[in-house]
Amino acid sequence: MPETASNHSSTNDKPETSLWTHPLGQVADLDVLFKQLAGLEHRLWLDSVSDHEHDRGRYSFLTADPVGWLHATLLDPDPWPQFHEWCSRLPLFSNDAELPPFCGGLAGLVPYEAAWWLEPSVRMPETSFGDHPPLGMAIGIYDWTIALDHSTGKATLICNGLNDSLDADPERARVRGESILQRLRSSTPPPISGSASKTPTSEPTGFETGEAGVRSNFDSVRYVAAVAEIIDRIGAGDSFQVNLAQTLTHEANDSAEGLYRRLRQSNPAPYAAFFDLGSEQILSSSPEGFLQIRDRHVVTRPIKGTVPRTGDEIEDERLAQVLGGSVKDRAENIMIVDLMRNDLSIACTDDSVRVTGLCEIERYQSVQHLVSTVEGELRDNATISELLAACFPGGSITGAPKIEAMKTIARLEGQPREAYCGSMGYVSVSGNADFNILIRTVTQRDGQWHFAVGGGITARSEPQSELEETWTKAAGLLRAIRPEST
Repeated sequence: MPETASNHSSTNDKPETSLWTHPLGQVADLDVLFKQLAGLEHRLWLDSVSDHEHDRGRYSFLTADPVGWLHATLLDPDPWPQFHEWCSRLPLFSNDAELPPFCGGLAGLVPYEAAWWLEPSVRMPETSFGDHPPLGMAIGIYDWTIALDHSTGKATLICNGLNDSLDADPERARVRGESILQRLRSSTPPPISGSASKTPTSEPTGFETGEAGVRSNFDSVRYVAAVAEIIDRIGAGDSFQVNLAQTLTHEANDSAEGLYRRLRQSNPAPYAAFFDLGSEQILSSSPEGFLQIRDRHVVTRPIKGTVPRTGDEIEDERLAQVLGGSVKDRAENIMIVDLMRNDLSIACTDDSVRVTGLCEIERYQSVQHLVSTVEGELRDNATISELLAACFPGGSITGAPKIEAMKTIARLEGQPREAYCGSMGYVSVSGNADFNILIRTVTQRDGQWHFAVGGGITARSEPQSELEETWTKAAGLLRAIRPEST
């Protein structure tokens, strides 16, 4: 099938630019192409494994080999100014309705601790960093992407011709597109990156749990005591809600790719992702969107409240009714809705922020969640990175008030969360953007899988039940990590 050049002329302040596109035909799943791109640096798969009937799950995107790379650990200078500059200089192509929302641009990972540069008072001492400096940001300038439209099953290769100075060139886009096509057509299997499981470089740390081979930074007694302490602090007026998580560790007995394929089968989600950073890989089956921007219209969908799926429809419906009627879970959800309304108002126009869905039940493979929706209109002078900074990290995984909750999290958890509760997503040359919240997320590093599970603590919380909820959330990850035990 011959390639085509799709010239989308700019209007108003948008530059005269063109996108090089090539239809790839019917593609049942991007996994085959994902394998073909193995070995390219910083391979990124934004993977909508479920919820295809909604806009948030309509497309999946696959890209790699960025032409520019912004990488910072928590020991490096603040990377946010560079990210803001990139967003302000990113050329905007005409927003053709026939194009997918991501046509290349900026994409990558903003870990939870990226907030430390925004609010230094929540920063942990460097003695909490362990054997490696935690990641603070990893964003690439991606000059091409493969977009799969799940509504039609058709995939398209799109090249925008960007370079590391964010200048676009049609001829550069054509050359790049043809080189990617040649790789996709190659019959030689590419090398697998980040795949060989390594022997852990140090002795396992943390506490043993009731799950074989799983260790935690909390033992059960200490986690329950931490929940009780938060409840006491809420009673004293320090906070309204605090999200507390335990970080679990399991020896990596497979490649990152192998685990990710099992994860997307056992726990499919609309905001799943795979990101190869070289020294570590991030694997997520997140159901939670953080920020979605379409033509300056902003949507955020905080999740608060969880019950399991049982496989029995009648029992699942009963549990959904219990969740929907839970005073504790509804209060928790509504508090985060208020927090997100305030955060959006920093970068959105006056009076545009509104709640369009409150405490609605959504079902996923292994759990059911209580979800709300808040919307607004981005101010003309605000960039998407400024919106992200105003809202980051998402209130659903911190608590309220946000800064006080984050101080409590730092003190009680005692180690950085890194990718967990951060965000992964893109800012497209079309002006669109999507970022998720990284829950149900595994980091493969130094021969180990690290994954955290937590929940929001309120005055109505019961400490033992909060501990049990973390293991409910861990169940889907453990099914993928230890398929032989299911």
